[in-house]
Order: sequence, then C-alpha cells, then structure tokens
Amino acid sequence: MDDPGATVSVRRRNSDVVEERAWAAAPSDLLKSAVPWRTFRWYKGQKHYSGTYWSSTVRDHVIYESRLELARLLFADFDASVQHITAQPFLLKAVVEGKVRKHIPDYLLIGEPGLVVVDVKPHRRLARPEVAFTFEWTRQVVESRGWQYEVWSEPSEVELENLRFLAGYRRDWLFSPELLDELRRADLDGVLLGEAARCLPGRPELQVRSAIHHLLWSHALFADLRQPLISSRVLWKAA
Repeated sequence: MDDPGATVSVRRRNSDVVEERAWAAAPSDLLKSAVPWRTFRWYKGQKHYSGTYWSSTVRDHVIYESRLELARLLFADFDASVQHITAQPFLLKAVVEGKVRKHIPDYLLIGEPGLVVVDVKPHRRLARPEVAFTFEWTRQVVESRGWQYEVWSEPSEVELENLRFLAGYRRDWLFSPELLDELRRADLDGVLLGEAARCLPGRPELQVRSAIHHLLWSHALFADLRQPLISSRVLWKAA
C-alpha cells in the first residue's frame, strides 16, 4: 500500500447521511451501527440469489447477495461467540499502487473474538488476480487495526445441511419454556437423538424432538454436526 491513511464510509440507520472517517480512528460502535452500504437488486436473468434472513443473533433481518453469502450468514448466526452481524457494512478506500481502491466487504461480525471483517467468494474465483489483489489490500487495512479479516468459501456440505436444518428451529418464542426447562434438566449426556426424543413420558415425541433441535441451535445441547444429524447421533449437554 502506498498510503496507510485508509478511510471508511458508513451509512447511518434512519438517515441518508454518509459518515466518513479515517479507518485508523473509526470506532467499532460506528461500524456496528451502520446499515448496509448497498442493498441487493433483482433483475431478469441474474445469476445470483439475493434475499433476507431473519437472524436470531440480531433479532432482525440481514441481507445476502448469494447462496454462498447466506451459508456464511447461517454459520455466523449459529456461532455463539458472534453478538452482532452487519451485511455490506461499509465502503473502504485506500491508495494502493498509486490508485484509489474501493471495496465493500460482505459482512462485519462483532463478538467475543473482537471484530471480524468477512468477504465471501467461491473457491474457483479466489485465484483471479483482481480478486486476490483486492482481498490482499483489504486484509492489510483491516489487520492494521488489530482486527481479523476472513475470506470464506464453500463449507463442508454436511455441516451446512445440518445448520440449514437447525435454523428452522431458531425462533425461541415458538417453543414452550416449560418443555425446554424439562429437557435442560434431563440427563441427555451420551443419549442418542432418537432416544432423547422419547425421554419425557406424556410429551409428544415430535414436540420433544423439535425442542431438542432448538436446544442444539442455541447450544444448550451439542452433537457432532460434521456428521449427518440422524436419530443415532449422540448428544451431550453444555458444561
């Protein structure tokens, strides 16, 4: 990079005002409060799939511009260490090789590890010179703050399918608090998923199984999600 004085521009909620700051001095609260720099577009013949996803982390909708971005969003929403998610969070500008370069990352994640800036790109496109160039200068700018930069591509298909399934049980208000408390008190360490669904006599098995899926999503229960989530999968409880 020619000039370390990169700048960041954010759009504020309920306002058309764009606020520009020096990247080195931009507070994380400013970035957290941003609304998407751009929104997705629908047009005839488009090759990517855009939409909105209701996030249990932020209790609001988050946009995505492709199925791969939706996959990263699912992983972020499931990650207990992530406390806030912003899509298309800001416009980053820096002088690189004598030219002003601009880039809008895909996601900003804020949580226990700190601040993580995420770009999502299919594996097949990572080797393109223009992509590698953009991601490299973006990495340098982000890491100059001591923050993390991540380039995310296709995940394990089995794990993604498991998260897609469990995300259907992410809305906590749909589950009986009494039933969830009963399951939290039950000794389910080392119990198979199919057996756990029958652990509460008098409760409908399908209702119990659905509540178990919610507890897996919310990390009150755990299973090896690198393997298909079938009835023979072993459960264990959070410590």
